[in-house]
Amino acid sequence: MSEGVKAPKRPYSWAYVPLRWLLLGLAHLPLSVLYVVADGVYLLLAHVVRYRQRVVLENLRNSFPDKPEAEIQRICNAFYRHFSQVVVEIVRLPAMPPMELKQRMVMRNPEVADRHFAEGRTVLGLASHAGNWEWVLAAGPLWLAAPIDGVYKPLSNPFFEEFLRFVRSRTGAGLVPMSYVMREMVAHRGEAHLLSLVSDQAAGPEDRPYWTQFLNQDSGFYTSTERLATRFHCAVLYVGIRRRRRGFYEFEFTELYDGTSPLPAGDAPIMEAFARKLEKDIQAAPEQYLWTHRRWKHKR
Repeated sequence: MSEGVKAPKRPYSWAYVPLRWLLLGLAHLPLSVLYVVADGVYLLLAHVVRYRQRVVLENLRNSFPDKPEAEIQRICNAFYRHFSQVVVEIVRLPAMPPMELKQRMVMRNPEVADRHFAEGRTVLGLASHAGNWEWVLAAGPLWLAAPIDGVYKPLSNPFFEEFLRFVRSRTGAGLVPMSYVMREMVAHRGEAHLLSLVSDQAAGPEDRPYWTQFLNQDSGFYTSTERLATRFHCAVLYVGIRRRRRGFYEFEFTELYDGTSPLPAGDAPIMEAFARKLEKDIQAAPEQYLWTHRRWKHKR
């Protein structure tokens, strides 16, 4: 089990204790029951409160300008149904037996990462908000031969910060706040280790992003992966996530950089390769991507 980097714990109000017990109680319900709840969540989000529906439709129309409006609406509804199922799957995670999780989240080619671990190399795993991104981090330690840490942005609410840390780390993954990444890399220099980064976040102007066309729009990507990979000789793997049927996913590695060769020409060749792989996966199953987040809120 990876230790990760422990951020200081902050006490939360006792008023959250009933919520904690409610969430843990729901986590012990079988997924068959929780999927009935998901049907209600879908109706609520898609047709009653219309949760961020303007953002979802704007993102879909801009990403798929050639699709007719009827197809956009179909993808929108399919997304809300998928999203509702992901919500209850995350609710189930605190009590899901590890072997059940391993059966439901199958890794197709762990040997791609294990080959680098055998050489004592740190691996950067570039994931996205596709499929069930929370299950991927939790399932990783069940499949791979080296410790795994997930980089995350700490939450401002102390209760949800502590609860999500518990949920994400219970199967063996460590957690590293974004501001601790360099410290983590130095601490594990020369060790077999995987650092997971959700890399489809919107990089702002202050981050000096790499700009490229992604889903027909100017998109800024963080460039820290290039700097970390070259400084620490890390292999970089794209983590593709797909839902095969309700409650069952698979994830697969694609090597973007081997950690030793000179980088290809370009401002950010690793992130360009990541953008192209993710774009292809989204186009193949658009309803499985998280369209509620404002991926394109910053402009070039």
